[in-house]
Amino acid sequence: MTLAQETTVLSWHEPSGPALRGTLVVLPGRGESPQVYERFGRRLATDSYRVHAVTSPGDDPERARAELLGVLAAADAAAPRVVVGSDAGAAYASYLAAGGQLDGVAALVLAGLPTGSAAQPARDWDEELAVRTACATHRGRISEAGVRRAALFTDLPADWFDPAVPGKLDLPVLGLHGRSDLVSPLGDVRRWYSAAPRAELVTIAGGLHDTLNDQTHRTVAAVVVQFLERLRLGADLPPVAVAEPLDA
Repeated sequence: MTLAQETTVLSWHEPSGPALRGTLVVLPGRGESPQVYERFGRRLATDSYRVHAVTSPGDDPERARAELLGVLAAADAAAPRVVVGSDAGAAYASYLAAGGQLDGVAALVLAGLPTGSAAQPARDWDEELAVRTACATHRGRISEAGVRRAALFTDLPADWFDPAVPGKLDLPVLGLHGRSDLVSPLGDVRRWYSAAPRAELVTIAGGLHDTLNDQTHRTVAAVVVQFLERLRLGADLPPVAVAEPLDA
């Protein structure tokens, strides 16, 4: 598999010197361009993880799949390869993995996972911003460019939400979800992750739908790095930092 000639893939590379620690491929959410993940990509690249962002599967599933598989095939197989999905990208990543289409992928990171294909009623832009993120910087960036307005409130393919999908995931899964996400309520999300054999779910206090880019994006990036560092030690995710109980 090779990348399409007119690829929309954006990449952020690790600094020269330190060895590559892993490759992440981001599948964006509905209506989002790869540029939306520049801040996330630069932050993870600083820790020697190479990050790529491809077309949103909510816009063009086949193109997103081709770009994703092309990047994965070209990545250094000596370091873990991880697929990161946000919103529609999270649903599509889990669907592909459950169907055995992500050979060689070590883990999934799913942010703002929707649990149903039917969309909510569309809202005006101010209301959409209010459910997406509380981060003023991110609001400014997506208001200027990078997001197609109202796309967040469009339907997704029903087969991405087959109830059997989470139970078929045979690789480690890190879920990241805002506790105040109105697009994808936490109760349904908890049930989805509970059905995945090797899933961990981290919720963000006050977090909204754009989990990777919300005002807690530094904390979320740190959680992702901690997960990746554990993954490098083995698929069973052995702990690295352990909180010790303290006697009185």
